[in-house]
Amino acid sequence: MPTSSPASAASLDLNGVFYPGFLQKLRGADLVYSTADRQVIESTVTSLLAESTDARRPGILLGKIQSGKTKTFQGVTALAFDNGYDIAVILTKPTTALAKQTYKRVHKDYADFIEADQAKAYDILELPDRLTPFELNQKLIFIVKKQKQNLERLAEILLTSYPHLAARKILLIDDEADHASIGYFYTKAGDLELRTIAGQIDELRQQLPDASFLQVTATPYSLYLQPEGSPAGLSIAPVRPKFTELVPVHSDYVGGQFYFEDSRDAAHPAHYVFHPVIAEEMDILRQPDGRRFKTEDCLTSDKIAGLRTALVTFLTAGSLRRIQDEQAGRRPKRFAFLFHTEAAKAAHAWQESVILALDEQLQREARTQSALLRGHVQAAYDNLARSITASGHPLPTFGNVWTRVVAALTSGEIMITKVNSEAQVASLLDDEGQLRLRTPLNVFIGGQILDRGITIANLIGFYYGRNPQRFQQDTVLQHSRMYGFRPPEDRAVTRFYTAPHIHAAMRRMHEADTALRDRIEDQSQNPDRTVTFIELDENNLIVPCSPTKILASNITTLRPRGRVLPSGFETDVKTRLRPLTLELDARIAALAGSLPAAGEHPAAIEIALADACDLLARIAPAFVSFAPGYEDTWDLAEHQAILRHLSEGTANPANRGRVLLMLRTGRNVARKPGEGSNADFNEPDSTRNDITPARTAAVDLPLLMLIRQEGVAEGWTGAPFWLPVIKIKKKMRPTLFAHAK
Repeated sequence: MPTSSPASAASLDLNGVFYPGFLQKLRGADLVYSTADRQVIESTVTSLLAESTDARRPGILLGKIQSGKTKTFQGVTALAFDNGYDIAVILTKPTTALAKQTYKRVHKDYADFIEADQAKAYDILELPDRLTPFELNQKLIFIVKKQKQNLERLAEILLTSYPHLAARKILLIDDEADHASIGYFYTKAGDLELRTIAGQIDELRQQLPDASFLQVTATPYSLYLQPEGSPAGLSIAPVRPKFTELVPVHSDYVGGQFYFEDSRDAAHPAHYVFHPVIAEEMDILRQPDGRRFKTEDCLTSDKIAGLRTALVTFLTAGSLRRIQDEQAGRRPKRFAFLFHTEAAKAAHAWQESVILALDEQLQREARTQSALLRGHVQAAYDNLARSITASGHPLPTFGNVWTRVVAALTSGEIMITKVNSEAQVASLLDDEGQLRLRTPLNVFIGGQILDRGITIANLIGFYYGRNPQRFQQDTVLQHSRMYGFRPPEDRAVTRFYTAPHIHAAMRRMHEADTALRDRIEDQSQNPDRTVTFIELDENNLIVPCSPTKILASNITTLRPRGRVLPSGFETDVKTRLRPLTLELDARIAALAGSLPAAGEHPAAIEIALADACDLLARIAPAFVSFAPGYEDTWDLAEHQAILRHLSEGTANPANRGRVLLMLRTGRNVARKPGEGSNADFNEPDSTRNDITPARTAAVDLPLLMLIRQEGVAEGWTGAPFWLPVIKIKKKMRPTLFAHAK
């Protein structure tokens, strides 16, 4: 039955009907939900209850690629049902295959409750024509693909067919929330509008009076860069998350740390994972060109040496691993290799023909056990032996591996599958949402369809070549199907093939992503669990997301050695401004020891971050209005947040919570420049006396320069005031943040 009143955030019911059942689930001999999982689930539901009486204050469940996000939001749903929520709506990626997989997963997890008539789960398009009161009084779960017809059907059910459902407490879970759920475009008239799916989701959120909104993703950058409230000219519910919960990472999870950090250690098995591929090979595999490469030369041509090495190494590694499993008394596993270099289907067809030709020629050589094939397998074995030895796992003899590779090639153990349509994905997925591995060795060729939500089990080889002029971080990370749960034995034979510059870009993405998660995790630096800043690549080759996702945002880039200052403002009247400035004079003098005389240029001193933020708060009332187009050059909360980000994000722990303060007095600059200038307003600081020494000082710490203007020059109100300039430190990544205005 629907619960009449929700549990308070301070007193969650942990012993209700649903949540204890989830906590008892086992995977083998281990509990599916660890203590860390429970903490995140319970904290998430507490935050949803505390933060939201409607869907206007979203939270985010932030996981890593293939790290167990679905399991976690299923646990959140169960606990929410025990604490006042009656309906859960799960919005899935807009593919039929994944919507059906989500439905199967939900139905499996809730099977006991469904059988006991405590809950019902429905694919929204397969909902019965009429729901009885008996069914409507159970907990309801609707799985809804982010597609126009699905969302229209959901709105019809909640708002028209059964309008009393809309008044119940509803949990909206937006899976892959940065995909399809947000996006803008400009009309021909130049007006900003939401894309269709995002608009439908927004309209639904605003019509549900007692709903909570939980976003789930591994690539949250576009969400954190949304406006704080509704964008100018649009009346939409806020999208930027109000709180963040991190999905725990299991010890068997393999992600960027393995590929880009552990790999730097020469004694670690990950050191042998990356194999560089030359750019010319990527070009050859993009489209056929008989003048450069012919498929009959697959086994000997240097033009595809990387692909040949990748495929032979995969055959060798898979055969080797199956021997290891047998020797350890385990059932031999099936293994997978993914080839992903292009989005175009024509390229996939060409790549399939190349790999099929290579497979055919390898089979021919295997039938005669040729020296050519033996040489290729020996090179692959020698390479794999180094990482297996580093891992400490047993190494089968080359003779055993050679025999097994020959048997694999001659007995049809290799399956090569092109996957570039939704229908193909639907036919290949198993009940767990993973690509079905039909033979011991499976090679998949595909593009964008093989990203979000698709899990490839036992993936030990990945050939990646997507090479845009500028990389979108959310897209590339979602391509990284080599991330996920991998036992140590599989990690020891895993290989990753790509061009060096792509590998370097992916490493920089990992570093920026890690920095973001570290800031969220450090509650001492970020107690309210909000995110405003997204770090960028220093070389400007990587952007966090598609520009269409953040068209409504007023984005500023903080760059090393740059500066942030108010401009175009008018000051308050003399009678209010003068006493304000005199109080500030005393406060600044107390921090610095004394105020410098006019014309003096003292060096910077260190002060506490809290004191710097307090000075900004005391300065803020001086600015009463801004010229059109300059309104976003000053916002107290944002300037304080910038200082906080720059100070607490420093690499040296001893410097965290500290800011440099530089003082200048006796300035009397007019508000606007004279005729002939292209500038709208005068700059308050000079290059030689202010900007250069500030730049020299701001290396590991940000610098707050306070400039005391006398205020009697043309354009001011006749009273002195302090003007703040934040000098960005040298040692930092370029960073985006979204303005409140």
